[in-house]
Amino acid sequence: MPATPDQVRTFAHAFDQMTLNISRAIVGKEDVVRLALTCLLSEGHLLLEDYPGTGKTSLAKALAGTVRGTNARIQFTPDLLPSDVTGVQVYDQRTQQFEFRPGPIFHSIVLADEINRASPKTQSALLEVMEEGQVTVDGTTRPVGSPFMVIATQNPVEQAGTYRLPEAQLDRFLMKTSVGYPDHNATVALLADAATRDRAAGLRPVISASAVSEMAAVADQVHVDPAVLGYISRLAEASRTHPHVRLGVSVRGCLAYVRCAKTWAIAQGRDFVGPDDVKQLAVPVLGHRILLRSEAQFDGITVEQVIAQLLVDVAAPMERVA
Repeated sequence: MPATPDQVRTFAHAFDQMTLNISRAIVGKEDVVRLALTCLLSEGHLLLEDYPGTGKTSLAKALAGTVRGTNARIQFTPDLLPSDVTGVQVYDQRTQQFEFRPGPIFHSIVLADEINRASPKTQSALLEVMEEGQVTVDGTTRPVGSPFMVIATQNPVEQAGTYRLPEAQLDRFLMKTSVGYPDHNATVALLADAATRDRAAGLRPVISASAVSEMAAVADQVHVDPAVLGYISRLAEASRTHPHVRLGVSVRGCLAYVRCAKTWAIAQGRDFVGPDDVKQLAVPVLGHRILLRSEAQFDGITVEQVIAQLLVDVAAPMERVA
């Protein structure tokens, strides 16, 4: 059943209110905020990659503070164990039984800070819960609830003490983006308010966790014309045969693309996805799913350049489809 005009207006208004609230903490980065919210309302996970001190953690905390749900922060370090993330069975001498003590992953929004500083074994502890929304400990499976979102931050792999995320884990993230340094005016505004140590701490929730799930259900009802679906499929196929690409976009990546495009479209007050939505989301949705050949990296080719070429080479539907 397609989304009604009232549902579309209500969704777009709530989206704008959430954007405004988060922007009080993340100054001058509305485009990044809208991407993060699109990821949340598409029921996916977000990977933030940037250099230290650019506001990755603040964005995650502001997003968590905007939703009236539970949130937790996990600081990933080399000595972090998988049980520190998922939880552990503890023997209770009084009852003479094992009792499960849930880890921080059992929250609505989980900030996995500097995820690539932990060992690959600990990183892999996130795979099941990110894909299936459940955790298995000692043979018992426990759901983490809904909504559930992992916001992971990582430093570039050139930084000391980092581990490269495996392709399987990268593909679990719906989007990857970076906050980037603020422009001159935003920097001056931040410096003028230097007495505020944590801008995200003062945010008040503007939406409940249950409302997030309801908005995600409405976004699923957005119409996507077969011509737009074909466009996404052709982009994925072209990425797999591109001469500079070692690993192209998977079917899971195509499904993620459609989910994000639906949310992106309704957030702008439309009940259908157009080719422009697909183009605007190409880098954050596809950027971490396309892996370049070594020789292309040595030649200075970037993933962004490859995606830009794909958008030129693959013809989009000529007319906006409603």
